[in-house]
Amino acid sequence: MLLKTKPFLFRTLLNFTKKYSTSIQEQVTKVNGQTINYVKTGQGNRNVLCFPGALGTIWSDFKPQINDLDKGKFTVIAWDPPGYGFSRPPERNFCLEFYENDADTAHDFMQHLGVKKFSLLGWSDGGISSMILAAKYPQSVEKLVIWGANSYVIPDEIESYEKIRDISKWSDKMKAPLIKLYTEAGLQKMWNDWCDAVTEMYEKNHGNICKEILDQIKCPTLILHGDKDPMVASEHPTYLESHIAGARWVPRD
Repeated sequence: MLLKTKPFLFRTLLNFTKKYSTSIQEQVTKVNGQTINYVKTGQGNRNVLCFPGALGTIWSDFKPQINDLDKGKFTVIAWDPPGYGFSRPPERNFCLEFYENDADTAHDFMQHLGVKKFSLLGWSDGGISSMILAAKYPQSVEKLVIWGANSYVIPDEIESYEKIRDISKWSDKMKAPLIKLYTEAGLQKMWNDWCDAVTEMYEKNHGNICKEILDQIKCPTLILHGDKDPMVASEHPTYLESHIAGARWVPRD
């Protein structure tokens, strides 16, 4: 009986290895003239786009999801947003509309790949752009998961950004991989530009980022938020839950 079973087990193991052991390689494409660096893994019929946060990249923000989500159930796509990671050139443009621009480019990118419907995992700034994408393109977004996201900025947050504007105050663990990617001078410039852009939004838009579009989000939405998040005030998940129809907020330690 054991001898008869071994060939079956061997074939099963071989098929599993062929299906799941291939290394995940980054790819590059062009969308509307913009270089887009991305990875795509899995064979599932549930398409997921992973949307990194400020200065973030595929691997800095979504390595666990890329490696560990069930590849039989999900097709996971993660990208470096325009101007971040290896989605360069051109360099990042921190205009007042950069959140919406990222949302539009993400949508066009997925259509470019032939993925008509997908869910979104959005972290931090990627959560903001994911909300905008879900609101503008409801026919494309099936589900939305966001964490560390906000639809407006308050004075305390602007003050927090200024306190860490100088990257020399960051921990080595936080800045070392970003310096390797952008260089120290490049990282400082990019972070200065981000701080300036968000401060300008706060001053010109009375703190608003995307409050007006929240009621246009129609897909099931899960909101996660760390109680000790130093950058995003604790009032934001409550506001999002009360302004996105059917949203559910799950507090995290």
